[in-house]
Amino acid sequence: MRTNLITPEGFDALTKELDYLWREYRPEITKKVAWAASLGDRSENADYKENKRLLRSIDSRIRFLRKRIDALKVVEYSPVQEGKVFFGAWVEVENEQGEVKMFRIVGPDEIYERKDYISIDAPMARALIKKEVDDEAIVPTPEGEKIWYINDISYQNSSK
Repeated sequence: MRTNLITPEGFDALTKELDYLWREYRPEITKKVAWAASLGDRSENADYKENKRLLRSIDSRIRFLRKRIDALKVVEYSPVQEGKVFFGAWVEVENEQGEVKMFRIVGPDEIYERKDYISIDAPMARALIKKEVDDEAIVPTPEGEKIWYINDISYQNSSK
């Protein structure tokens, strides 16, 4: 399951990546492919083969991003979200052993390279949705259900 939600920051990051790939990186690699091809025998030309492979990879990512960006719904912050966990919230939770975690609930396209983001599709996020501070969330895990208590909820754009 993959939810088609994204924060405004995540949407900006994906559109910037697409713009960079299409306007800067792809033309650079295309020039390298053309140069390597001009050298003659392509069957033994490592520059040609590697840059051609790279160009295919870039084109694949560009196709993916174009389709994905069209499918996404940007979720803006709303003051009615205050006090409850919804998409885009920063949440601090604690378990009975005193282990504390802090993370932001975002779309699945935003979690890469961020250790403090979790996907809205994750069991933890699903268990926290609509909960308030001091509520407990029962999270299904491979080892069984775990209980987490909500210590704090905030939104980046909020006036807190």
